[in-house]
Amino acid sequence: MRIIDLSPNDENLIRQTAELLFDAFNEHWPDAWPTIDDALGEVRESFAEGRISRIAVDDDGSVLGWIGAIKMYNGNVWELHPLAVSPKTQGRGVGRALVEDLEARIAALDGQTLWVGTDDENNLTSLGGVDLYPNPLEHLSKIENLRGHPYEFYQKLGFVIVGVAPDANGFGKPDIYMARRVKK
Repeated sequence: MRIIDLSPNDENLIRQTAELLFDAFNEHWPDAWPTIDDALGEVRESFAEGRISRIAVDDDGSVLGWIGAIKMYNGNVWELHPLAVSPKTQGRGVGRALVEDLEARIAALDGQTLWVGTDDENNLTSLGGVDLYPNPLEHLSKIENLRGHPYEFYQKLGFVIVGVAPDANGFGKPDIYMARRVKK
C-alpha cells in the first residue's frame, strides 16, 4: 500500500475515490453522499486551497482509502474531513495509516491540532436518539458505543472527545467532536 496525493487531473482515481466514499458511508450515513455525483462533488471540493487530499492505493492502483483535511485557524487547527476506507479493507490498518500520514503532513505545515466530527445519526452510541439537554456534557461523560460507531477507532489513534453538538443533524442526531494534538 502507498499513500499519495489525489490529483485533480486523474479522473480514474477521482472516480474510484468517489465510489469508495459512497460505499463506505452508504450503510450508516446514507444521507452524507446519497449519490455518486454527490460523492464526486465532495472529492472535487477537496482540491480547494487550504485542503489536503490523500489516498491509499494498492499495487494495482486501486483506491483503498481516502482522507482529507481542511485548514482552520490560520493553520493551527485542521479538520479531518473525510476519512473513508473501502468496506472490503476495513480493519486492516488502512485508516490508521491514512490518519498517521495526514498528521505528518499537518505537522510539516506547523499545525497544532487535528479534529474530527463523528456524527451519530443512527443511534450507534448512547447519545443518539435522546434529548441531550439540559446537560449535554453529562451525557457525553457516559457515552457508550452501542453498534460500531467510529469514535472508538479515533480513540485508539489518540483522539479524545472534546465536545458534542446536540441535534446537529436533527433531533437526537448529535455530532461528537474529537481532537488530538499533532505530534511534531
